[in-house]
Amino acid sequence: YHFKKKEKSPVVGEALHDFILILKTCLQPNKDSQLRLKLFALLSQLLQKANETVNSQGQFLSYLETMIKDILAPNLQWHAGRTAAAIRTTAVSCLWALIHCEILSPKEISEVEGLLMPQIIASMDEDSKIARLMACRIVGVFYKVCGRQFDSDKLIKTYPEVLKRLDDTSADVRLAAAHTLANWFKCLKDNDAKCYMQNNIRYLYQELLVHLDDQDQTLQNAVLEVLKEGSILYPEVLVREIEEVVEKHRTPVYCNQLLHHIQSSKEAVL
Repeated sequence: YHFKKKEKSPVVGEALHDFILILKTCLQPNKDSQLRLKLFALLSQLLQKANETVNSQGQFLSYLETMIKDILAPNLQWHAGRTAAAIRTTAVSCLWALIHCEILSPKEISEVEGLLMPQIIASMDEDSKIARLMACRIVGVFYKVCGRQFDSDKLIKTYPEVLKRLDDTSADVRLAAAHTLANWFKCLKDNDAKCYMQNNIRYLYQELLVHLDDQDQTLQNAVLEVLKEGSILYPEVLVREIEEVVEKHRTPVYCNQLLHHIQSSKEAVL
């Protein structure tokens, strides 16, 4: 663990081949779990400042496939037990650090998504709040960067898991889920897939309108922004759904703001 002392130095980048080999060897699921936890914690720290550490020589991306297929993917697979859950959480945190450090191109993020989307969707159901939060954020980036290339089947399969997180026990996870759903709606802007998904979109409108009446005002504001984004797809459908529920809400203020936004957007087009 001599790397730890020089976490902000370029030494890891200079010995990158050896470092990746150590990770690949020691982070296999059959290796000591405590060692894996410590190595993942170290890797997460290094990835947060990737250009000063693992990518100090500009070589890290040549190891991206190894990082995804041989290091992260095996440790994101579900196994019973608290230690296994802790390892999955650290693996998800590493992936978030990798995506968040901005060294990946849109093409590379798309490659990561193609390999890891099912495991990240599954991570939204972890007991760990950190795992759920990071998973929501990662899926949000996948939608934002490459979601317009998703077919309707992938969009239909993934959004229910994000929607469930609006009922999460953590306020941070609920907000992250809201932001991710806004990105989901953006995937469908000018996308032929929306024609096949009107029922899914209507269902999402209905569920989001429930959360528009949430007791948490911060979440209400976040959901309002999600529905504003989503209103572009089928505004008339959303107006009908709002009219169905507005009298049941404790206050009509958010519904009225949303109706005003839809009307203003319609007038702007005209």
